[in-house]
Amino acid sequence: MLKISAFSKLTRVSVKTLRFYDNLGLLKPAVVDENNGYRYYTEEQLLTVKRIVALKEQGFTLEQIKPLLEKNVVPKAVKNQLTDKKKELEQAIHAAQNQLNEIDRRLTRMEESEEHYHNPPATIRYVKPQLTASIRDTIPRTQLCLMLDEISQYVRSYGEDEGRLLTILWHDFGSMNSDPVDIEVALPLTKNIPSNGRVKVGILPELKAAASLVHHCNPYLNSCPAVTELMSWISSQNFVYSEKEPVREIYLTSDKDMYGTLRLAELLVPIEYT
Repeated sequence: MLKISAFSKLTRVSVKTLRFYDNLGLLKPAVVDENNGYRYYTEEQLLTVKRIVALKEQGFTLEQIKPLLEKNVVPKAVKNQLTDKKKELEQAIHAAQNQLNEIDRRLTRMEESEEHYHNPPATIRYVKPQLTASIRDTIPRTQLCLMLDEISQYVRSYGEDEGRLLTILWHDFGSMNSDPVDIEVALPLTKNIPSNGRVKVGILPELKAAASLVHHCNPYLNSCPAVTELMSWISSQNFVYSEKEPVREIYLTSDKDMYGTLRLAELLVPIEYT
């Protein structure tokens, strides 16, 4: 007979765990001293511990292991439990693989975003026309997220990827910091989908010349320092802001790729040459 401390060393299972197994009825001591409550185990019970360890390695919980240790367990019951566990593990592997694939996709998108941003100065660039689904409304700034979610759900309902670069169009740029704001949100499409009374599907026109500044934006703030920076740069280059098209802000980081409070964005201000 072995005291619990000696049995613990032999089995390499902690005394605390052995007591837990006892409380569960998974591994009862061979003898419990009525006077002092000391637990004693036999050497043969080492086999039971090995069986518990092996079943845990197969993914069984202690509750699932308990009936497998019974004297009268029948092979069919064991086979059924093994089959169920196999299915459970296959589902877990499938779920884990999906999670790995999603992490790989996010890493790829992060690398693509990093290519857009290397502390670049402001530049002038052409913006090509794009088929989009968009919603325009005059709303309190706090409701912008609701509009973004609304357009995302709409394009998703037609099988389009809502994770594409989302564009915000500020139709009243002079009052960009006012509230409410005349604003439009647009998502690029790969095919024509129906419009409705709220969502317009059409071509977002080209910008022949736009001042561009890629920056880290905090979408939780009501104002963006990049606006002041880019407008100052436009003035220094002897350009002027063109009011023929609204100022655009393109989110280069999707909602689900945001970590922390910053996302990569591109500010586009249409310009004219003086």
